[in-house]
Amino acid sequence: MAHILVTGGAGFIGSSLVDRLLAMGERVSIIDSFDEFYEASLKRRNIESALNHASCRLYESDIRDSTALESAWRRERIDVVIHLAARAGVRPSIANPALYTDVNVVGTVKLLEAARKFGCAKFIFASSSSVYGNNEKVPFHEDDLVDHPISPYAATKKAGEMLCHTYHHLYGLPLTCLRFFTVYGPRCRPDLAIAKFTRLIDEGKPIPMFGDGSMRRDFTYIEDIVDGVIRSVEKCSGFRVYNLGESRPIVLRDMISTIGDALGKEPVIDPQPEQPGDVKVTYADVSRSKKELGYDPKTDFADGIRRYVDWYHETHATSPGQLA
Repeated sequence: MAHILVTGGAGFIGSSLVDRLLAMGERVSIIDSFDEFYEASLKRRNIESALNHASCRLYESDIRDSTALESAWRRERIDVVIHLAARAGVRPSIANPALYTDVNVVGTVKLLEAARKFGCAKFIFASSSSVYGNNEKVPFHEDDLVDHPISPYAATKKAGEMLCHTYHHLYGLPLTCLRFFTVYGPRCRPDLAIAKFTRLIDEGKPIPMFGDGSMRRDFTYIEDIVDGVIRSVEKCSGFRVYNLGESRPIVLRDMISTIGDALGKEPVIDPQPEQPGDVKVTYADVSRSKKELGYDPKTDFADGIRRYVDWYHETHATSPGQLA
């Protein structure tokens, strides 16, 4: 039984991963600062059941706090780090690039240093499809040039990948970087488009649609992402980069109508100009992930949206106002 540290383990992806790891019989430690980026009560609810598990421990601290990180390592041997914690979001990063650099780059260095110092066996880094920028070649392949990010958030994720490669090169630490493509599903962050649009359509409010609605995103269901992360832990050796996406981009207009269909309500569109930092398309080439990890995303977008809407209704009924 491995001991796995999940940073950002109370968040959307992190808490879903923690639940799966515990179900597999692994020991899990969570590091989360419960940052004010969105309501902390949502994150605490995400891990409520996990913390009742004897094999789960929570460290409420910041990944930039070296003392807290070393305290966790000294308390119990950590075999694997799955580093999901980050300041998220393209548009907010444009407003506050210094904070994003501090959390996403400095925080990653602090974790890599702790992993090196205490002899961690494997390190998984959560990167993002945003590193591809406005790559004109689609689908995006891991070997494509990613030297032209168009937002501070994307730049911090590219920097994180480079730091991971450096630590592998210098210290032999097995490292895998996972480029996530627009993850959605139950526990989705309230700032993400699918969560925001679901709430607005349900409440009969206008949907702000940036651009002409032709933007495409490779929406990837949370269960498929979690499966890919777990497979990457099993296969982690050397240094490798993988795309984790659905490889079936959805047009923004179609995404909105699919949510409307699942809710049984007609969306009201509020056209808005394109936003700085937004890429026109994300589209994952997952051939490497399929071949080397056995990754096999299965969730049809309409089915995934129905599952998310079911969760939204259930959660909204028990905690009205919490998803706003």
